[in-house]
Amino acid sequence: MSDETCDGGLLDGFHIGQVPVGVGDEVSDFASEWDDVRFASRVWERQVPDGYRADLRVHVLRGDRLTDLTALRDFLCGYHERDPVEWRLVEFPHGDGLGLTDGVQAFWLVEPGVAVSVLTVPELSESLLPTALSVRAGSSSGTV
Repeated sequence: MSDETCDGGLLDGFHIGQVPVGVGDEVSDFASEWDDVRFASRVWERQVPDGYRADLRVHVLRGDRLTDLTALRDFLCGYHERDPVEWRLVEFPHGDGLGLTDGVQAFWLVEPGVAVSVLTVPELSESLLPTALSVRAGSSSGTV
């Protein structure tokens, strides 16, 4: 895999500064909502023999219940159907605060009510944090 990256563009007010080369070139944007949290999502995927595989997903989450990093973690536990006791997360610095990662997902609270989550496949796990750290508040154009 190449160490090169490309720009991921703008998503709901956030600039995705780098996307690892090697992710699928099928890119889709969509909006959804789950449990009163709105998602603006961008997915990079590729065709595989059984259908499609998402190599990289970036989500901007917006909702009143996202009050702090613990509330965000609790929300994502429910969304991903994870056991909060068994989900092993480590902190990483992002901007002026901390985020949490398990090696294939990284997420952080930008401000109360706004969060970002980046997910990748295990083969691209070494690119997870550099990609997550490249996501910064940017222009509001180019939104989902």
